[in-house]
Amino acid sequence: MTPPPASAHALRPRKLLGQLGRSGGVSQTLSMTMPLLAGALLLPQAWLLAHVIDRAVVAGEGPQLLFVPLAVIASLLALRIALALVGDVAGIKAGEAGKARLRETLIGDMLGRSPSWTAERASGALATAVIEHVEAMDGYLTRYLPAMAQAALLPLAFAVVILPIDWMAALLLLVAAPLIPVFMALAGWGAQAASERQATALSRLSGYFADRLRGITTLKLFGREAAETDGVERASEALRIRTMRVMRIAFLSSAVLEFFAALGVAGVALYVGLTFLHLVNLRSAPLSLEAGLFCLLMAPEVFAPLRTLAAHYHDQAAAKAALAELQKLFGEVPALQSQTAPHRAPDPNFEVVPAAVTLSAVRVASPTGATVIEDLDLVVKPGEHVAILGPSGSGKSTLLSVIAGLAPYEGSIRLDGRELREIEPQVLRRSIGALGQRPTIFAASMAENIRLGRPQACPTSVLRAADRARVTEFAGGLPQGLDTLLGDGGIGLSGGELQRVALARIYLLERGLLLLDEPTSHLDVLTEARVLDGLCDFARGRTMIVFTHSLAVAARMDRCYRLAQGHLLATPRPAAEWPAQRGAA
Repeated sequence: MTPPPASAHALRPRKLLGQLGRSGGVSQTLSMTMPLLAGALLLPQAWLLAHVIDRAVVAGEGPQLLFVPLAVIASLLALRIALALVGDVAGIKAGEAGKARLRETLIGDMLGRSPSWTAERASGALATAVIEHVEAMDGYLTRYLPAMAQAALLPLAFAVVILPIDWMAALLLLVAAPLIPVFMALAGWGAQAASERQATALSRLSGYFADRLRGITTLKLFGREAAETDGVERASEALRIRTMRVMRIAFLSSAVLEFFAALGVAGVALYVGLTFLHLVNLRSAPLSLEAGLFCLLMAPEVFAPLRTLAAHYHDQAAAKAALAELQKLFGEVPALQSQTAPHRAPDPNFEVVPAAVTLSAVRVASPTGATVIEDLDLVVKPGEHVAILGPSGSGKSTLLSVIAGLAPYEGSIRLDGRELREIEPQVLRRSIGALGQRPTIFAASMAENIRLGRPQACPTSVLRAADRARVTEFAGGLPQGLDTLLGDGGIGLSGGELQRVALARIYLLERGLLLLDEPTSHLDVLTEARVLDGLCDFARGRTMIVFTHSLAVAARMDRCYRLAQGHLLATPRPAAEWPAQRGAA
């Protein structure tokens, strides 16, 4: 499989992580600054607490004299809790905003690629990319980034404050603290490698499970359900083992942190204790109880931000592993899109302009390399209606996909003078209305399925489209009419009825070029004639290319061609009075 093409606006995973960190806006700023403010308030709180203990022990003051400083300490504690709460809430909002933007970017990138690119990849892997791999960014955005800011600033700031009080205590902290990030990085390399293997295993398991679920009927017919169930169990067990390896490395990094943190705090405590016992004398002046208590109270706090960082260090490894997996799937992870622009309703006075289509020496090959269409030439004038006849398997659907910009081709295809390859996918979608042989029908009402053609369409427009496609002929006999719920894939309707629902969806589109593949399949002669009446009425003033094997459809067109052995041959238009003779073409 050839690697997917890189996006024009792709970023390396490291840069994308930085862009994700900035995507939260004000919420991300609050999530990182609130813990820093809470840490700054810890200094006066610890000093007041040491001061109160010193006054109570040395000066013997009672509770009534210490009420004010105790109240200030309680107020500072409550304020720090409030700041931490605001930071947590802001971090959650920033994380959700970043994940939403990344999901929109990935979905937009997938929609901008050809269906052949999607067909080459397991649907389970694509679903995992949009759901699980994006969700892996949550810990990085909500926990790791604030913890990184605290670990980068607070330990150094605390040590600098302790330095003028007791240089030896500050030196002990400054020696022990840097050892933690060093050993965390060593453990982090192993954690990232394990996370990448775990993310790859998760993508494979999702694709494996989705493919087996899609083919469950075939598997049961061939008696393979038990073997495939065992395969899913083995894959799940392998994923569990990889997950536990990641957890073991995370626990190892935490153990390293706790060891050096305990070593640093114990060193300060030992020094202060020996100084009070006059066994160590490295100061020019005696160490007061107030200063010693302040150093002891602040020693654990120097390591607290590093503890928090270690607890969430694996979140960064998981995020990098998820981005690496996205890079494998997409070729290059696309840069984050800007915030979605508000949707604009179409101009009610919008004029549909019929398109001109020109094909020159077009060649199309199948995925196996076999030639499906070769040296095909076709000129369709604006507003012209053309029928392309051919039996099943002659390449009609392939040619439709090529003209719609959904499949690769060689040669030249021009739409209104512009090469199809050079037209942006969004512009192309606003120019073409395409209907395939197997339209997608969702688990919703008939009206909602029709409205997918233009979501903002009013009920009157939906009813008019349904009537033109003759959907109301069978929907009128149902108790809920167009509001009747359909099952996924259109369960509850026949093949001809499904085709008419999809045709009504096309009628809501304002497109200058219509590409229709067997629009009247599965219909009887009389129903086909009525549907064709509505289709020709709608297509007036539009360019229409119909791929069909129905002579009745071809009789309504301006020109006819026959597709045979990859070549297009002009053929006389059938007489208008001919009945539909499916298979005669």
